[in-house]
Amino acid sequence: MSNERLPTIDLGRMAYAPALEAQRAHHADVLGAREAGLPLLGRILTVEHDPVITVTPRPGVARHLLATLELLVSHGVEVCDTDRGGDITYHGPGQLVVYPIIDLKRTGIRVVDYVRLLEQAVIDAIAPLGLEGKRDPEATGVWVTQASDRVGVGPDAKIAAIGVRVRKWITLHGLALNVRTNLDHFGLIVPCGLAGRAVTSLERELSERCPPMDAVRAAVVGALRQLVLERAKGA
Repeated sequence: MSNERLPTIDLGRMAYAPALEAQRAHHADVLGAREAGLPLLGRILTVEHDPVITVTPRPGVARHLLATLELLVSHGVEVCDTDRGGDITYHGPGQLVVYPIIDLKRTGIRVVDYVRLLEQAVIDAIAPLGLEGKRDPEATGVWVTQASDRVGVGPDAKIAAIGVRVRKWITLHGLALNVRTNLDHFGLIVPCGLAGRAVTSLERELSERCPPMDAVRAAVVGALRQLVLERAKGA
């Protein structure tokens, strides 16, 4: 199957609000294609956000914002509400954010399986780099054993966060993989509401072996596209 069935659109670097509007516009396109009977599975958007903390409407999430307004301003970090699932998280330069806008009706993928598929795309993409991505049965996302702990049994650190929304069986939001992210900014929040859990990046784990963003983007998108199209054969 060609990439035309699931094309990629790179939005470049963009603030959170206009990127959310872009997602909604592409969601409308994919829904319109379904209603018109056109063979469109969806498309994959990629972006690097300006520094931003996104907060979901889940009760109690606001208390996971640790920084004062003054501290946020000093770091140049915006705070935005979001309608995805999950808790609070940080996006910023050096982080690959992937927003698949996929018609789950056409693919036959259940929502819970879709979340596992996003995790698997990251696991598959970082494996050739020598990193073993792991799942945590109690916390959505992808985790790795930190470089400093590889000779021992230290705690795993989160390298990719996942939060989605499905509207009319078409997906919004997606995954965020830390490539060369400013990890200090995660100290402004309780990431994903998981107190005491470490956050890491490809740069921290691989040092000078960390690949450039374009290579990471191609690997993640390629893995994601393959997984979706495998599930969508005959759709």
